[in-house]
Amino acid sequence: MSKLFEELVRKRGVTREFLMPEYGKLASPFLLPDMKKAVERILTAVKEGEKVIVYGDYDADGVTASVVMNEILRLAGVEEGKVETMLPDRFTDGYGMSKKVVQRAKETGAKLVITVDCGSANKEIIQELLETGVETVVTDHHEVPAELPKAVAVVNPKRRDPAFLAQVDFEANIDKLMRLRDLAGVGVAFMVARAMVLSGAIPEGQEKWLLDLVLIGTICDSMKMSGENRILCYFGAKVLAKTRREGLKELLRVSGVRRLTSEAVGFQIGPRINAAGRMASAEIAFRLLETRSRIEAAQLAQELETLNKARRDEQGAAMKELRERVGSEEPVLVVDGGWHEGVLGIIAGRLVEEYRRPAFVLAEKEGLYKGSGRSFGEFNLAEALRACAGEIIGGGGHAGAAGVKVEKEKLGAFKERINEYYRSLGLQDQERFFMTEADIETGELGGFTLEFMAELRGLEPFGVGNEVPVFGLKEMFVLDKKLMGTDGQHLGLLVRGEDGKLMKLVAFNAPEKWREIRSGEREDLLVNVEENEWNGLKNVEGRILEVQGLA
Repeated sequence: MSKLFEELVRKRGVTREFLMPEYGKLASPFLLPDMKKAVERILTAVKEGEKVIVYGDYDADGVTASVVMNEILRLAGVEEGKVETMLPDRFTDGYGMSKKVVQRAKETGAKLVITVDCGSANKEIIQELLETGVETVVTDHHEVPAELPKAVAVVNPKRRDPAFLAQVDFEANIDKLMRLRDLAGVGVAFMVARAMVLSGAIPEGQEKWLLDLVLIGTICDSMKMSGENRILCYFGAKVLAKTRREGLKELLRVSGVRRLTSEAVGFQIGPRINAAGRMASAEIAFRLLETRSRIEAAQLAQELETLNKARRDEQGAAMKELRERVGSEEPVLVVDGGWHEGVLGIIAGRLVEEYRRPAFVLAEKEGLYKGSGRSFGEFNLAEALRACAGEIIGGGGHAGAAGVKVEKEKLGAFKERINEYYRSLGLQDQERFFMTEADIETGELGGFTLEFMAELRGLEPFGVGNEVPVFGLKEMFVLDKKLMGTDGQHLGLLVRGEDGKLMKLVAFNAPEKWREIRSGEREDLLVNVEENEWNGLKNVEGRILEVQGLA
């Protein structure tokens, strides 16, 4: 172990268990609430030859979870043609279960609906299904309402209700239950697969081929990379590297992924899967992950590539417009325009990054404003929307992300009320939540070797709670500076450390202040490091996150 890596793992408190996870140490899936009931009901469907509807969601977590549940049912012996998948339309159905599932169950004669990545908050629709003779198994990971739906099983790691606590010895299993709490929707679906294996319904080992999808859904849903997720994603990365899925192979090809990293999953694979639900239909991404035809996979991957480009273009045009419009001193940005509904959440996130204020982005449709909000720090969007109940039709979500609907004539009142609520909280120094801290500070560059990069890959996959390491490079002497790109928007530096070693650094779309750096100056920089290959030669380069003193 190199000196630099040894210091990094010591400072992060990385254990041997983290560096070398064991699949066999996954918590029992039967610790999840109602798992036994869920397995029994699925096995009944198999035995009786029932028609089953899998109901998912339109994002990467929901799509991957839908594919996982379909494969579980096939492995368990559900007959060909007896499984149908329904994914909601972002534009007509919104999040969660749509009433369309009730009608579809009647049309097909389905007797069981299995939800993935949704369902916990859909008691009315689940009740309606029940009244028509259709039972529901919910598998989900979202926050649980006070009243659970009347489903056969509600498999949700966030449950802490009396009915669940009566099923397990909570005190004796608290550590394992806390590890399970951060599962993504696809992670919960995978635990159903493990439960089916332990029940003898699926051949042991077959479920491991689902882990490539678990990795993608978990990273794209920004779940913590600790506990069970560390184990699942560690092995998921290995499965993705040798995936059997023609769709993923083609998606990796068209997106230009050269090295399979968490960054490639989060910024190349994930956005293309999400582009389907954002710009058209999530069915496209679902079919891509399901197909066994290389020709169909190539066609669908190219379709996702086209949709993702359209998403980027929409997003870029919106941000260009907003940079000219945003100038208000209000603590919460609320902006409206004629943008594509599928990119509103992304735009809100970009506004938060650039202006360091919570933001809502809305688009008008038939006299109604619908949009998404993003936040950070101590401003909880779910609580804020509850405080605005009189000014909105509806809305909700999480602390950092939420959706909202507002009548056209009440948009001004909503802007006033949410900013009034923000001021009433008396929040202080929220910009501190944007500060990047270095894992290690050094004035030397000699430790950043290819051997160190190989060690660093042992911490992959990175994500929430296991972020990409940040290095503080102190007193770097700038030997050379270049502006790159069509408009000189990218910055390239060649720096020398106090040990005389050199490193190339780059900042894409660098702030104007950074572009004013001159050769011969000394700078303190925060960087990520990455392995770069050009013409067969490998070297370690840095990606600039911050130039200290030039924020």
